[in-house]
Formats: sequence, structure tokens, C-alpha cells
Amino acid sequence: MIDLSERDQKVLEAVITDYIQSGDPVGSRTISKRSGLSVSSATIRNVMADLEEWGLLYQPHTSAGRFPTKKGWRFYLDSIMPTQATGG
Repeated sequence: MIDLSERDQKVLEAVITDYIQSGDPVGSRTISKRSGLSVSSATIRNVMADLEEWGLLYQPHTSAGRFPTKKGWRFYLDSIMPTQATGG
């Protein structure tokens, strides 16, 4: 199991939430504007690159945003979403 930091989890959650709403790959600037995270889009890009390296996100080409992989969805459903639903 991958051990993500709280920031990693928040970025993954933001990508998934925006992807659900738009159906399009999500860029770091979008996450920076909409997520409420108080970090730069460059920091978010670095986190997204890590999430991609761990197989949780996919970037179809260099200039595109990213979207969740099956593994990313599974991690979100198993580790992030239940925590929110139970408040813990």
C-alpha cells in the first residue's frame, strides 16, 4: 500500500473531484485555483508527478493535465473517501 502524505491525498482528491465534474484531464493551475491548498501550482505539479510515478495519475501527453488511473480511483475509494464519510 502506498503511504501518501496529507498533501498528496488532497491533491489526488482535488484531481479526482475536478475530473468527475469536467471529464477532462486536470492541470496544476486548476487545482491551485480550486482546491484551497495554499501551495503554488509548481508544488502541485511536483506532487502530481509523484502521484503519476506511483501509478495513481496518468498524463496522456506533456502539455495535458492528468487524470486518475484505476489504481488512483481504488486508492481514493479505499483510503480517502471513507475517511471523509466517517469524519475520521
